[in-house]
Amino acid sequence: MPSNSPIDIFISICDHYEPLWNHADKDTGLKRVQEWCAGYPKIAARHKGANGTLPKYTFFYPSEEYYPEAMDMLADLAHNGYGEVEVHLHHDNDTSENLRKTLIEFKEILSEKHGLLSKDRETGEIKYGFVHGNWALCNSRPDSRMCGVNDELDILKSTGCYADFTMPSAPDITQTSKINSIYYAEIGTNAPKAHNRGTDAEYGKNDNEGLLMVQGPLTLNWKNRKYGVAPRIENSELSYKNPITPQRVKLWINANIHVKNSPDHIFIKLHTHGCQEKNSEYLLNGGLADLFFYFNNNYNDGTNYRTHFVTAREMVNVVKALEDGVVDNVKKMREYRLVRNKEWSMVDSQ
Repeated sequence: MPSNSPIDIFISICDHYEPLWNHADKDTGLKRVQEWCAGYPKIAARHKGANGTLPKYTFFYPSEEYYPEAMDMLADLAHNGYGEVEVHLHHDNDTSENLRKTLIEFKEILSEKHGLLSKDRETGEIKYGFVHGNWALCNSRPDSRMCGVNDELDILKSTGCYADFTMPSAPDITQTSKINSIYYAEIGTNAPKAHNRGTDAEYGKNDNEGLLMVQGPLTLNWKNRKYGVAPRIENSELSYKNPITPQRVKLWINANIHVKNSPDHIFIKLHTHGCQEKNSEYLLNGGLADLFFYFNNNYNDGTNYRTHFVTAREMVNVVKALEDGVVDNVKKMREYRLVRNKEWSMVDSQ
């Protein structure tokens, strides 16, 4: 059981990144991507985390909105060290066969045409992180809309998904019973909402065969009350409607999401819809800078806390290292199992 001090805090921003949101045309979508590719590096350069690392961003890009020009821009951003691209998907009334085909084709496009995603250090398999559109992972809506595939977790696992980052979804009806957790959802059940429960990831234990689920903080904010009475839900969303504050940051930390028996590594997965104009305007013009500042100024003293801004892939690498009982320097843990596609040739030649 690790007993490291200071506490290491890992923050990952997982953007449900939809350039064609609200039925936008291609030109509008390209403009949205251009704004992020121009604006984000300027912010990141001013707010480095522990060990001087750039704060990296994860773009979960919808397969149904793919077009090469937008992905080329994001790939340039990623290859320059500012973030990574993973898989997002909206679908409705789908079939298992079509879902499998969609995921395989999209991961191959991202990997082979754009040099994105990652590969398993041991097997060389193309791997990807996943966020489900409309929160409806594994057919979790009672009306079966926005999905339709009961064995979705199995298909994700078998096509190379290294972890799902969809939750939390509250106050949406798709919210799971299990909250504030990093855990494995059972596969092979062929049941809707199979991720509603699961087995916690655990330090020194690496034999779980389910699909890894990485949840963001979900709690109540008693200092932000609806109608001045009932506490509002804190679901770790970054948006113009719910700006980043020191109080929210404290709630995220107090949610205490960690690998079982490793409380000195805290994981904070945040989410946003960064292509929506009001959100992008807020995030690129002060919101992200505030986020990075609050963590660096209050939780990065090197004595009590160290702050690490990581991608979704890097966050899971740290989880995997802890499951193997490895508590090395954080730089090595961030690259423990999943290797960026761009660096794979160097690993392969070793």
